[in-house]
Amino acid sequence: MTHRLRKLIRVAPIALLAALAASPALALNWVPLLKNSPAERFDEEDLQLFLTTARKTVNEAPDNQTVSWENPETKHHGDFTILKSFEKDGKTCKRVRVRNEADGRKASSVVDACKVGDKWRLIGAPQRE
Repeated sequence: MTHRLRKLIRVAPIALLAALAASPALALNWVPLLKNSPAERFDEEDLQLFLTTARKTVNEAPDNQTVSWENPETKHHGDFTILKSFEKDGKTCKRVRVRNEADGRKASSVVDACKVGDKWRLIGAPQRE
């Protein structure tokens, strides 16, 4: 495999996620959270499972409930937990723990997200655990 092809394979998931993040259907821009993480090894199905679970968690999960995902084909998996809900500048916000594992790589981060209109937006940089 050529160096160029390996590089394309490595950055394709992030590029795909960036394209999805530009979509109005995406509830939260998770791109900063996924850089330099196991998500760089996600395939398209992994990304879809990740994004669907992220949306479900911020929109439906109560505090301290963990919502998990797993791709049975790749065995990549992760979970989201709402650590707390709060108000900031009149907006509904949530602190979310995000954990992922792919090909033996593990990552755990905590992010704050606030609802702006009908979309969730990350506020501040993800904090690695």
